[in-house]
Amino acid sequence: MRPVNSVFGNLGTTIFTVMSALATEHGAINLGQGFPDDEGPDDVRAAAAKAIVEGPNQYPPMPGLPALRLAVAAANKRFYGLDIDWQKQVLVTSGATEALNDCLMGLLNPGDEAIILEPAYDSYKPIIEAMGAKVVSISLEPPLWSLPLDKLAAAFSAKTKLIVLNTPMNPTGKVFTRMELQSIADLVLKYDAYAVCDEVYEHLVFSGHKHIPLMTLPSMRERCVRIGSAGKTFSLTGWKIGYITGPEHLMTPIIKAHQFVTFTTPPALQSAVAYGLGKDDSYFAGLAGSLEAKRDLMAKGLREAGFDVLPTDGTYFISADFRPLGFNGTDEEFCRDITVKAKVAAIPLSAFYGNPAAAPHHLARFCFCKQDAILTEASARLKGYAKKVTGE
Repeated sequence: MRPVNSVFGNLGTTIFTVMSALATEHGAINLGQGFPDDEGPDDVRAAAAKAIVEGPNQYPPMPGLPALRLAVAAANKRFYGLDIDWQKQVLVTSGATEALNDCLMGLLNPGDEAIILEPAYDSYKPIIEAMGAKVVSISLEPPLWSLPLDKLAAAFSAKTKLIVLNTPMNPTGKVFTRMELQSIADLVLKYDAYAVCDEVYEHLVFSGHKHIPLMTLPSMRERCVRIGSAGKTFSLTGWKIGYITGPEHLMTPIIKAHQFVTFTTPPALQSAVAYGLGKDDSYFAGLAGSLEAKRDLMAKGLREAGFDVLPTDGTYFISADFRPLGFNGTDEEFCRDITVKAKVAAIPLSAFYGNPAAAPHHLARFCFCKQDAILTEASARLKGYAKKVTGE
């Protein structure tokens, strides 16, 4: 029979599916997949319920409800000083992964090159390759996940169409500095390229760090599209509401891609997110503060169990080096072992690399956007596991 699409046909089952199934099988606490275990703000959910009852419930406008596009434009101004035309420069999508797909579909041609920074969210590479473009990967350097500027500069060429930039970064928790962002901007300008900025964790930043959209740097306004996520901002990951902001000349092909992917997004959820984006500053500060406390709780538990804990300045995730425990296998073997024996599931960091040879194999990623009691119990289980491994 004729072969199916070579990119998607050759993809295996994701490690997230594998580890979640293993966690269920063994009754483990699942700190693998990145979703909160609460239900999001009461008032935002109430706004959605009201909108469902009152309607409308038919197809909303293809680019998104005017109320939400206005709210996205207002949030760009409020948080970053960006003046956005809500009618021409904002698109609502069915989740941030769809937004990424629309951006890459709308901007890439076969033969183009797209740079990604690894470890990277696992959808980047297959979407780029499905567009007929080539992925050029640059590995950040642990434990601080520093950006190797010489390697980045060498990766850019006349074939470079765009770079995908994720800040704050999943899975590392890195928040890129202004200096690093300026270095990226300089290369984008030098090579007449674009930047697709995955900024879904924009409000989940800790330790005094600040999220700086690449779009706010000089001369980058016309070369960047930035992606946001109501799922991350309001702890409502199941709603799958994303939004893209960018200049009209880039948004035009992206919107055309969107119309053939999902066309539109549930109107009641859009209406509720529009309400949510107008919440007081105290909400956004409280969200970051709450997650920072959870990060600290998880980090403390991992250290007490004997891990070396890497810094994390944003997102839902913290990475830890398990070598001090005396475990001599790979990160995938370690994550399977703790799922079965400690009843705690994590994700091997090597899963976020396209080339296994470029990946570290001694780090595990834990998700900390869970109830404090769950994090405390997971830490206790890991501590017990570590004692058995080390023979203490």
